[in-house]
Amino acid sequence: MKLIPATDAHFAWMLAGEGGFEGLNLPEGGVDRPGVLKYLRRVAEDLRTHHGPGSWLVVVDGTVAGLCGYKHGPSADGAVEIGYGIVAARRGQGLATRAVAEILSLAAGDARIHRLTAETAADNIASQRVLAANGFVQAGSRLDPEDGLLILWQASLS
Repeated sequence: MKLIPATDAHFAWMLAGEGGFEGLNLPEGGVDRPGVLKYLRRVAEDLRTHHGPGSWLVVVDGTVAGLCGYKHGPSADGAVEIGYGIVAARRGQGLATRAVAEILSLAAGDARIHRLTAETAADNIASQRVLAANGFVQAGSRLDPEDGLLILWQASLS
């Protein structure tokens, strides 16, 4: 598994949903729904424009197996929220755990970032395990009108 910085061209290719691109292939059924990819494309563009890299393709054997990255640039206190997703056919193989470990390593090399945060649905045990395996600790919870109860997580880089 490796992380490849996601460019706008990658997002255009994933949205088109066909053929190979720069030696990469798409999984059957694509990486995610078009609406999600369009949203992530906007987030990635904002990150590249204002903060530098922060969005990556999760690639296994030349096929995109998921996406991961920052949801925004570093806050005034050095916090960055992360997100990640693995295609259904590749879940349960440790890819999310490895991708989050890579994000931690990349963030540790950025002097502007001191803490990573994440949110998981209360019933998303798999994602909670990914974060706990990478040293994240529960930092509270909140009720989201659309997603219900969310558990807040954080990992210090110091």
